[in-house]
Amino acid sequence: MSKRSINGTDFTAMVLAGAEKLQQHAEHVNSLNVFPVPDGDTGTNMNLTMTAGSNELKKNNTASVGQCAGVLSKGLLMGARGNSGVILSQLFRGLGRYAAQYDELNTQQFAAALQTGVDTAYKAVVKPVEGTILTVAKEAARHAVYYARRTTDVTELMTEVLAKAKEALANTPELLPVLKQVGVVDSGGQGLVYIYEGFLQHLMGNGSIAAPATAQGQAPAPAAAPAVLTKHDNVLSSVQSSAQSQLSTEDIEFLYDMEFFINRLLGNSIKANFDEESFRKALAVNGDSIIVISDDETIKVHVHSKTPGEVLNLALQYGEITQIHILNMREQHRDLLSAGMDIAPMPEVFADIPKEESSVQAPAVPPADDMALYGFIAVSSGEGISDIFRSLGVDAILSGGQTMNPSTEDFVNAISSISAKHIYILPNNSNIVLAAQQAKELLEGERDITVIPSKSIPQGIAAAFAFQEDDAVDTNTSNMLEAISQVKSGQVTNAVRDTVIEELEIKSGQYIGISNSKIVSAADDLLEASQALLTSMLVNGDEIVTILTGAEAEEKVTESLENWLEQTFPQVEVEVHEGGQPLYYYLFSVEP
Repeated sequence: MSKRSINGTDFTAMVLAGAEKLQQHAEHVNSLNVFPVPDGDTGTNMNLTMTAGSNELKKNNTASVGQCAGVLSKGLLMGARGNSGVILSQLFRGLGRYAAQYDELNTQQFAAALQTGVDTAYKAVVKPVEGTILTVAKEAARHAVYYARRTTDVTELMTEVLAKAKEALANTPELLPVLKQVGVVDSGGQGLVYIYEGFLQHLMGNGSIAAPATAQGQAPAPAAAPAVLTKHDNVLSSVQSSAQSQLSTEDIEFLYDMEFFINRLLGNSIKANFDEESFRKALAVNGDSIIVISDDETIKVHVHSKTPGEVLNLALQYGEITQIHILNMREQHRDLLSAGMDIAPMPEVFADIPKEESSVQAPAVPPADDMALYGFIAVSSGEGISDIFRSLGVDAILSGGQTMNPSTEDFVNAISSISAKHIYILPNNSNIVLAAQQAKELLEGERDITVIPSKSIPQGIAAAFAFQEDDAVDTNTSNMLEAISQVKSGQVTNAVRDTVIEELEIKSGQYIGISNSKIVSAADDLLEASQALLTSMLVNGDEIVTILTGAEAEEKVTESLENWLEQTFPQVEVEVHEGGQPLYYYLFSVEP
């Protein structure tokens, strides 16, 4: 069906059709996880994120494409779950920004909106990995910009966009060797292709979803079918975490990740005029990933630099420096290789989100005299683990982890429930850090929040142990970051399919042990798989092993494992706690 432009009604119907198509194929997207674990749920995360956005759109659509794109962006922003969901929300946030000025989009404008979405999403990852959803979106948008100069038909353009997205998806195994080894395409990229298929389905007039009623009183359409969820999520694709292993730590040239504010009203040597472009150029001499946001009172700075001292000296010319955070990304990368996390702990992902883009009101902050100094939020999977966090003083616990990722809105609501001057968030899963960070950025200036990038339950527990109520924020933050860097985490679960990874042959149903972002053991016997995993983890004089038993762990096996540890590693102190986590028989923590 030929169409020269799309308005808000068209856009709403396209989004709903895309959401339905993704929902129909969410389990297929889940099945593309590289590791044969039972919680590779990229499809579930993307589906939940898209459902949140489309639900907002069904309630607040108009005939203006710009207004509808803004509503979708807000819904996706708050509903984003997992890294795939956050990246998806960023693709449409950028699209919404471009579309905001239009009531209708022609082919060239629609292509430009797609490209703006890609530009926005790429900022969400410090070092974007090619061969993922980002690549699929990038190639499709690039082709859209090219082809939009040759057609005035939006349907024809979307046909080309989908074809290019499928071509880019098919090429992802050539960009990420682990995909080729396992024989799958990227899961997030596949999810995006399904959304684009829904877009085209509506434009061609054979979609199953019509546009709902707008404010102007158009005829209502049936609502999309509710998502049917059979399992939940861990969607920092093992694809991406394995891709980190393709990068040498020494290749990280600008190794210091810096973030700070400059108060232009304070300081002894304030310059009258701040030239943002000159400041950026000065930072770029020995830095990259530069973001500078300024107004008459404050300058917010993010930069990756070789020379942090020079950066701070440069900043001091313009005022007093506050809220300084400096992280060593080479150190982070070594840590990421040990646990499969593909994002920097403190990325400046959402610094340029205007406050008006958030549909969430900042939580009301109680008077300072009535507030505790510190508050804690932790993500937990299993009642036993939750009890441990409560005993360590955690105020709010979100159910999640490997089997379900909390949304950005979940974190915002948890923050609003805590009366404290400074709030720490322990995500306890590499796939939850971005959503936690997004919540922090949404409340920037309203609440004082630090996200400790714990990527496993054992790391979260270690961080909570390291916290001291009487210490200053900077001291506690430093101590907790040091604590999580000392913890090695292992997990034992079942393989859900046959595969071969790094010459390790794995059969469906076998017990597999995972450590250092890779599967290190596979056996028909749970005890054997667990022993092999712990043997690989206990090196260099490690002294403490903590075992968190899962909901399906058997007491006899646990006792045998504990006895084996005491006999084989007599120098090791062993602690066993009932975790109650699903899917994973054991979570292991090894510390020096």
